[in-house]
Amino acid sequence: MPEDQVTQRLLSLARQDPAITGAALTGSHATDHSDEWSDLDLVLAVHGDRTPVVTAWTARLYSDFGALHHWDLGTIRVFLLPGWTEVDITFAPEAEFGPRGPQWRTLFGSTRVQEPFGDPDPAHLIGLSWHHALHARTCVERGRAWQAEHWIGALRAHLITLACLRLGVPSAHAKGAHLVDLPLEPTLVRSLDAEELRRALGAAVGLLVAEVGHWDSGLAQRLGPALEELVAP
Repeated sequence: MPEDQVTQRLLSLARQDPAITGAALTGSHATDHSDEWSDLDLVLAVHGDRTPVVTAWTARLYSDFGALHHWDLGTIRVFLLPGWTEVDITFAPEAEFGPRGPQWRTLFGSTRVQEPFGDPDPAHLIGLSWHHALHARTCVERGRAWQAEHWIGALRAHLITLACLRLGVPSAHAKGAHLVDLPLEPTLVRSLDAEELRRALGAAVGLLVAEVGHWDSGLAQRLGPALEELVAP
């Protein structure tokens, strides 16, 4: 079933369901920036107990839409439909039905004022970053190449998030990664050779030192030499 038909069918079901008092689109569909690869993100306002509503809608997604699998992310139930169509349905209590960011389009129902989603704390991300750098180096020296590669990749992800925050672009799930100004390619691990792992880690740590300097020059002065020592030959 084409995605536009899925959307219209779901909205028709929502309007007919007495337990659903509102519906909204979020994500790229809410701002008319969707393409053929976009997920369908739908928020439903639920009156009363969510459990029977979620159960009934889940059964409907399987029986009427041929869902292949589902899983939960908080109040969001994520469905995979045939043709790799992903449908994310948030079953929100009525009191929590309202925009928390700019990607929201109310289709019907009354919204409530909500606190916007907060950005990650840069200080926390910096802490995670030096932690990952330390563990990456430890794994290299212990000969645990795949674990070292894991930590280097995790460090790279935090670097992307920090850069997104600094530039004021979307930071969740690397959605602003194409807009950041970091030379990330040298941080990619091209083999599991110990020297290659050290090289990629060194590149990532160099970016981390510079990124810390953007946020806290005093911390960069304290942490930078220690990070450089960590990846020294």
